[in-house]
Amino acid sequence: MASNPNSRTCTGPGNPHWYNLGMTPQNPQDLLLSVRQAYREHVNPGLERLFAFMGLPLEWRSEGCTIYDAEGIGYLDCLGGYGVFSLGHRHAKVVEAVKRQLDLMPLSGKIFFNKPVADLAVKLSEIAHLPYSFLCNSGTEAVEGAIKVARKATGKHNFVATIGGFHGKSMGSLSASGRDVFKVGYDPLVPGFAHVPFGDAAAMEEAVGLDTAGIIVEPIQGEGGIVCPPADYLPRLRALCDKAGALLILDEVQTGLGRTGKMFACEHYGVVPDVMTLAKALGGGVMPCGAFLATADVWEKAFGENPLIHTSTFGGNPMAAAAALATIQAIQDEGLCEKSRLMGERMVAGLRRVQAEFPQHILEVRGMGLMIGVEFADDDVGKLVIGKMISNHVLAAYTLNNPRVIRMEPPLIISPEQVDQAVSVFAAAMTSTAELLTEMGV
Repeated sequence: MASNPNSRTCTGPGNPHWYNLGMTPQNPQDLLLSVRQAYREHVNPGLERLFAFMGLPLEWRSEGCTIYDAEGIGYLDCLGGYGVFSLGHRHAKVVEAVKRQLDLMPLSGKIFFNKPVADLAVKLSEIAHLPYSFLCNSGTEAVEGAIKVARKATGKHNFVATIGGFHGKSMGSLSASGRDVFKVGYDPLVPGFAHVPFGDAAAMEEAVGLDTAGIIVEPIQGEGGIVCPPADYLPRLRALCDKAGALLILDEVQTGLGRTGKMFACEHYGVVPDVMTLAKALGGGVMPCGAFLATADVWEKAFGENPLIHTSTFGGNPMAAAAALATIQAIQDEGLCEKSRLMGERMVAGLRRVQAEFPQHILEVRGMGLMIGVEFADDDVGKLVIGKMISNHVLAAYTLNNPRVIRMEPPLIISPEQVDQAVSVFAAAMTSTAELLTEMGV
């Protein structure tokens, strides 16, 4: 029997017309089961088991600060794709820019000059005070490039990174990351990486030597648990690099582009790095886009002899560049750095009121802008709270390197009412969790 392209009958992702079903499919539970089967058999069985255990639905569409599942139920997105959706979902200006570029030329021929790439590079130079940029597709690619140019520019091989730091999961960026659980089974990693406690400038001074190519740190540790350093930490690292002839590499993949209340987190500390990595929010939640930026001196030493020493087939494609340019423009035009600061203060204040009610369970609420962490006294408390929040249609997650910390990274466009909704749901989840723990005698 021939398929009817207008039919609303959904038999799963194998049905070529399942994506034409409109706002919601007719049989969402059947579709979910078929997707779960595909995950078990062709994607990742362990991930399917985890998502099924958590009772997670099938995401279907999104808009603004809301993700809708296949049944049409909306969830306030306070996870924000781990920092991807700073502009929310499907921001009109970014979508328009990508559609316009799609009609012109989706991918580069790689042999001619490219205007979207040129325009984005100029804009990145203006906002980051670093003149050159290389466009790629992700944060881990940006970190890999930063490692390469640091070695090339300095002629040195060693790096100092931080315990609890997270820079990606490809081999070089994984070597820089400071959590051993992600490294099991992948030895030998890239040699030359040492790790010291984050925020401890004295430990960094002891670790840096004449053979150090660079220090690589996040201005605020994201996956490490939303950890803010002492106010003098980054300035001391800047001075240390200048003294040792090493490069200061700041990983702003998660903290960049308004997330912390300024365009870049390093601005809070008055520091400009030698190399900066970006991704996540750079594509506006519409296109994957990453970049690493550097000083003119670093660029000349890395690319001067051979401009093709580091390349990417899809990096800097016209649609991604158009999305990134529209993203930066929207952040500036809509005052989202300041809005992030104000909404962050509102959310932190609300979360701290909840903390005051449950001091035995909540150790600390911390962060900058809309990069906020809630640390619990026990890993299991956070897991229970997250589950209850999701069941009440607010999305959050714990950090990869520290399961005791729930992070809140909603879109920068979040409204005061949505902030209050998130806090209210968190409070109810905490109340329910505390009652459950009391019943269990914990």
